[in-house]
Amino acid sequence: MIKKQPLARTEGLIIQELPDEILVYDQANDKAHCLNETASLVWKHCDGQKDIAEIAKLVGKELNASVKDEFVWLALDQLEKESLLEKETEFSLKTMGISRREVIKRIGLASVIALPIVTSLLNPMSAKAATCATPCTPTTVPGLCGTPLNPTTNCQAICVSGTGLCQPFP
Repeated sequence: MIKKQPLARTEGLIIQELPDEILVYDQANDKAHCLNETASLVWKHCDGQKDIAEIAKLVGKELNASVKDEFVWLALDQLEKESLLEKETEFSLKTMGISRREVIKRIGLASVIALPIVTSLLNPMSAKAATCATPCTPTTVPGLCGTPLNPTTNCQAICVSGTGLCQPFP
């Protein structure tokens, strides 16, 4: 049964929140995603309890701007394509029977807020990055390891809370 309230996927993800965006590394798909501020806000409100209209209202309040439902649909379409929503949800623009171009027209090209964007990158070095998991030393940057874990590839990683180990983060 398809849910009407979007639910963000969290299992198998390494999430790093930054001031105006969220970085997400999907361990299952070996993909890194960067959610801009507006996509991040939509994703954060996808708790399986709020519907599209409620999410639009909350995002609008946080951005101090008017946010249409179509704006949220555009973000959900991208989040779903990148497998960042739980499987029991389906929020692609196809289900609305509308194109991205039409959604952008409805939102308005002169919108005062940035369109939600999810930028994704497949990790071509996943085999090499997997060799990076070793004990790490915390730094002043929350969650980042203090030393390169593999001098050959100079890969970076994120400290896994409470384990003393680093998870590769391309």
